[in-house]
Amino acid sequence: MSGGELFDRVVEKEFYTENEARVCIMQLVSALSYCHDRGVSHRDLKPENLLYSDATESAVLKVADFGLAKLVKENEMMQTSCGTPGYVAPEVLLGKSYDSAVDMWSTGVILYILLCGFPPFYDDNNAALFAAIKAGRYDFPSPYWDAVSEDAKNCVRSLLVVNPKERATARALLANPWVAEELPVHETNLKASLSELRKYNMRRKFKAAVRVAGLFNVRQ
Repeated sequence: MSGGELFDRVVEKEFYTENEARVCIMQLVSALSYCHDRGVSHRDLKPENLLYSDATESAVLKVADFGLAKLVKENEMMQTSCGTPGYVAPEVLLGKSYDSAVDMWSTGVILYILLCGFPPFYDDNNAALFAAIKAGRYDFPSPYWDAVSEDAKNCVRSLLVVNPKERATARALLANPWVAEELPVHETNLKASLSELRKYNMRRKFKAAVRVAGLFNVRQ
């Protein structure tokens, strides 16, 4: 039985730290490394597809919904346009051939949100949103990033790289000192980030409910 979505579990916390975000990403990237080593690209990583194994504190984060996943041979590239706005990699939006690096871009977006509470690329207008993604245009605004370590920011930077060949792989990220917990653990309470994440999660849930209601009305 699932213990709930990633963001749903995080927003329930009263005390939330950078180290907790690190554990989430470490578990996610461990799963991606396993998939990528076997030629499987998920292609639609987002909060809804990251579920906890159970409701306990020791629950493990699992990757779910492989409906858009693709099994590819070594050095084979993909071309089908798929993914979710806000999490999709720039090479997909540019109509280029792509590989499993698209999953690592989505991981970077998820890590960014876990650390500050809102996405690196956001606009109600999809054209403007996609333009920002294709340009890799984001920053680390104060005060939301003030308590986040430079090591964590560098981890984000290694993932939100427009050129997929320069983007960190799952294996490389597992070896990253911040992810591997080879650096000092940061236990500062990210109050501002948690507050923003609660707002973002509510908006995300509301939009999902509106989409479902719209689909239901169309089918009636």
